[in-house]
Order: sequence, then structure tokens, then C-alpha cells
Amino acid sequence: IRLAEIERIGAPFLREAIMIVKWFRGARVSFVLILALALGVGGGLARDAAAKQAQWVAAWGFSIQGRSPTLLNNQTVRMIARPTVSGSAVRVLIDNFFGTSPLVVGSASFAVRNNGAQLVPATVQPLTFNGSASVTIPIGGSMYTDALAFEIDAWADVAVSVYLPGLLVQASRHNNARTTSFLTASGSGDHTRDEASTAFTTTTTEMLFTSAIDVSSDARSAVVFLGDSITDGTATTTDGHDRWHDILYLRRLLDPGPGAGPKADQDLGFVNEGIGGNRVTVTVGQGSPAAVQRLDRDVLERTGIGKVVFFEGTNDLASGQVNADQLIAGMMEIIVGATIIPRSNATWTAQMTAYRHQVNDWILHRARFDGVIDFDKVMRDATNPDIMAPRLEFGDHIHPNPFGYLQMGQSINMSLIDRR
Repeated sequence: IRLAEIERIGAPFLREAIMIVKWFRGARVSFVLILALALGVGGGLARDAAAKQAQWVAAWGFSIQGRSPTLLNNQTVRMIARPTVSGSAVRVLIDNFFGTSPLVVGSASFAVRNNGAQLVPATVQPLTFNGSASVTIPIGGSMYTDALAFEIDAWADVAVSVYLPGLLVQASRHNNARTTSFLTASGSGDHTRDEASTAFTTTTTEMLFTSAIDVSSDARSAVVFLGDSITDGTATTTDGHDRWHDILYLRRLLDPGPGAGPKADQDLGFVNEGIGGNRVTVTVGQGSPAAVQRLDRDVLERTGIGKVVFFEGTNDLASGQVNADQLIAGMMEIIVGATIIPRSNATWTAQMTAYRHQVNDWILHRARFDGVIDFDKVMRDATNPDIMAPRLEFGDHIHPNPFGYLQMGQSINMSLIDRR
């Protein structure tokens, strides 16, 4: 390779290599060896720089699953979210997937939440849509806001405030967000820029029409947790952020591991895409598309996704509409799995338990998953493996209690999430 050709390429590390090579030529040191060394070091630096280049990564999300029974009337909604990566810009996905009419957004804002509906002073910034403060989102559609330059910290609560000027708007929603958000009174108008909480007189644990927050970050990718109510968070603490994947996130946050960099705990976004009652293969009426049907919308269309952790199946078996082989066929469409935990409520049968064991045996020994999380082993009773350990379950014989979710989160081998 001629030096003139290297100079033509023009990369800074190559120019450094040229200077080194010219000097060592005079010292009669091998040109090939020094050039290889310089290119190797320079290539590594270039790769490291590229790896840390900011990109859009999903930092938070909830699956839109149906329509809210609450009719909104010329009022402002302040949705509270907790992103899982830090960055220098944000954008928000507003969703009208289940809308019965076009969703008219009069204005919107983004801010850091202080407490309740109150915002941290001087953090409120307007959100725009293709440069405009307002937008109309068609039935079944969704739209990202424009990118907003905003320094955001992982695990710090943010507020997305949206003013809906229309009358009797029925919004798309995620039902069981386990997070308290806020609404102004009907007919109260635009309060998206209010720092004070005074106008926000009503609370909700629904997540209305806000389905994703992306952050411009040097995080390498995001992990989607696709599941049913046990991923969604039934029986966890409202505003407690103690779902099993929240526990996993906090483990990385508090102990990123030996040799990890200062931000190793923030290099993966964690996105909750659980829906209560969800099934792998069967749609449960309006509000719970089957996992195989919502895979594109809730996983593949999320930004910067690197992995999906899939934890479903108990509701398919409980429905009595599928057997083990049919459930396995549905699971084969989705990679990285978790075994089905015990269930023993009144309508659960011995045949359903037999199907559960058959599916779990396939997941553990024959499935083509990239990795397996054995939640069944964590949650089953030591003396009766067909029921949950009483100290870990909520009391309905279906869901874990907060301590059970803690055990699930602690049981996960971190290498399943961290490996590239």
C-alpha cells in the first residue's frame, strides 16, 4: 500500500500511522509491522468511537391494549414515565391504535417530574410534530414527536403533558400501568406548560395514548420484555417499580459488575411490553392482541431493540383453547423464553398442568431459544411443584406477590441480558 493512497483516505488515525511509518522507515524497522500495528490500534479506536456514537434507543414503553372508558373533554393529561437510559435528546410516540376518531393534539410538552403532577422548575419544553405544536393522528395510527434536545437521566421520572382540545375523546390506553398519572378537570383547557400541580385534580393508573419514549443515547440497544400480567406487573406496588424486570434493571444499576465502565448500568434500555391476560396464540377480544400478532408493533417496531425476553403461555393453557403442541408452535415464532410458572386457581385443571410441564420441558431442552430463564424453578413449591410457593404468591394462585417478583428478578443470569 502506498503512503499516498493512505493519505488520500484521510482518516485521522491513518495520518498518525503515516508519521510513525515515515519515522520508522529511517530507523529500518519493518514497514509492514508498524503499519499493521498502527492500523490495528487506529481501527480499534474507530470501532470504540462508533460504538459510543449516539443513536435512538427505546428507553421506556407500554403496549397500547384498548380504549379508555374515560371520555376526555378539552383537558390536559400528564403521563408519568421512568426512562431506563440517559441521553441528550428525546422523542415520544403518541398512539391512536384503538381510537374511534382521529386524535387531535392541541399541544404537548416534556419535563422532569418533581413529585405528583409537579414539575422540576425550568425543565418544561414544548413538543412538536413536524415542526407544528398541534397534530391530528388518524384512527389506528401513531406519530413520533420531533426530536427534542433534552438532557435526560436514567431512572428519573419524566412527564409527558398532552392537551386534547376535542370534545368527548376516547383515548387508546394501557390499562394496568401501575404508575399514577394526572388529568385536569373536564373543560379546563391547556395546562401542558404548568410547572405547578394545581390544575391536575384527578389521577389515573392508565397510560393514555403514550406508548414509547426514545432517547438519543450511547446505549448499545434495548431489551423488550414481552409477556402477560406477570410481566405487566399485576400485584406489584403502584409507583413501586418492583416488577421482576425492574428488579433486574436495578441489579445492573447498583452492581454493573467487575471491570464495568461508569455507565455500564445504563447501556441497555428496558422496555415493558406486558399486557394482562395476554396469550401467545389467541386474541382475547378488543384490548389484547395475541403475542404473535403484536410482535411487530410492540417489539420489532421499537427503536434500537437488541433482545426480546418472552414470558407467556399460562393464559393460553387456562383458556382451554390450545394444547401443549399448539402453544409450542406459537412460541417458536418468538426467541428467548422463560418457563411457565405454576398455577392452581379454581378453573385450572390437571390436564393444564400436564400441558405446562410438556411446554416447559420443550423450552428447557428442545426449543431454539437463544437462552432460557427458568421461572418455574424459582416459583414452585418445594413439596408440590405444581403450585407456587405460598410465600411467593399473591393469593390468587396465578400471580407472584412483590417478594415473588423480587425472587424472579434476582434469579436471572445477567449474562443472558448483557451478552452481545
